[in-house]
Amino acid sequence: MRAKEQSSVSAGDLALQTIALPRDTNGSGDIYAGWLIGQMDLAASTAAMRVSRGRATTVAMERVEFLSPVKVGEQVSCYTQLLDTGSSSMKIRVEAFVTPCDTNAARKVTETTFIYVAIDERGGIRNLPGSS
Repeated sequence: MRAKEQSSVSAGDLALQTIALPRDTNGSGDIYAGWLIGQMDLAASTAAMRVSRGRATTVAMERVEFLSPVKVGEQVSCYTQLLDTGSSSMKIRVEAFVTPCDTNAARKVTETTFIYVAIDERGGIRNLPGSS
């Protein structure tokens, strides 16, 4: 594990916080990876809608590596950071941290970068505000 992955502090903005619930677990009691990715996508979508000032949709997601399991009852916090923009696209980094209910020691569990594109009311690609 690299030092960056061991960090318990994010440089991004807090975009989402929730609690991992029993309905989101596998047979071993760990939270499904898909549930966590869904939370991260929600966090990225709030950043994308803020930047695009309207509708935006997920186009791609880079590699995701899970550093440790998420347990029921842990607080999940997703932080976002805008990395780059194109004429209609946004590259948004999302880091997910968990905090156990019995401590304040947050730990990073994963990170990835989402690519979003701004869309209009019919679902067509549109330019970001301020781009030509």
